[in-house]
Amino acid sequence: MSEYIYLSAFLIGLAGGVHCIGMCGGIAGAFTFAIPKNKSHTPYIACYNAGRVFSYTIAGAVTGWLGSLFTSSVVTGLLILQSLSIVFLLLLALYISDLYKGLIHFEKAGARLWRRLAPVAKKLIPFKSPAHTFLYGMVWGWLPCGLVYSALTWSLASGSFLQGGLFMLCFGIGTLPALVASSMGASFLIPILQHKATRLGIAGILFLFALYLIVDLFKGVAL
Repeated sequence: MSEYIYLSAFLIGLAGGVHCIGMCGGIAGAFTFAIPKNKSHTPYIACYNAGRVFSYTIAGAVTGWLGSLFTSSVVTGLLILQSLSIVFLLLLALYISDLYKGLIHFEKAGARLWRRLAPVAKKLIPFKSPAHTFLYGMVWGWLPCGLVYSALTWSLASGSFLQGGLFMLCFGIGTLPALVASSMGASFLIPILQHKATRLGIAGILFLFALYLIVDLFKGVAL
């Protein structure tokens, strides 16, 4: 994988965080009402996001391990997975720039799992301690999301339990600015993250990175 892969993971997460404001921001903001009165919101918000990122990391590690099984059993397995991850990166760039919303279709694939997990999240409300919000965040980490699925293709292509987990950890860290801002009412940051110029800028970076990876991939094949 490219030496810039973890930076790419962070940028994907940052871009995904913009999307999360629309998809999960209401959840992140509303869950503060489930926090006990006269309690500081900070540890609850921190644990919620830690739980969410933890789920991303676990998912990344598992998909990385699955990728290792595929690449060890199929001669061109690594090339196939790397090509798939580049395709999803291009789809992600189009998604963020609002030019094409094809990733939405992949969210339907996780809807069945989410129907089983959603009742678990409801049982954790109201929160009795920050530990409850950690578990709540872990559950919400499995919310069907095309952006997360796109990132997971990179963990799959890593062909490594460790690298897959680290990639999704960096992705999760990238989502923090938007969701923490939403949870803490930092309204000044949200318009910046949602601004079209911000979305186009991040999409452009991801698109250029995808082109770089395509060239790099063809060089490897030529060798």
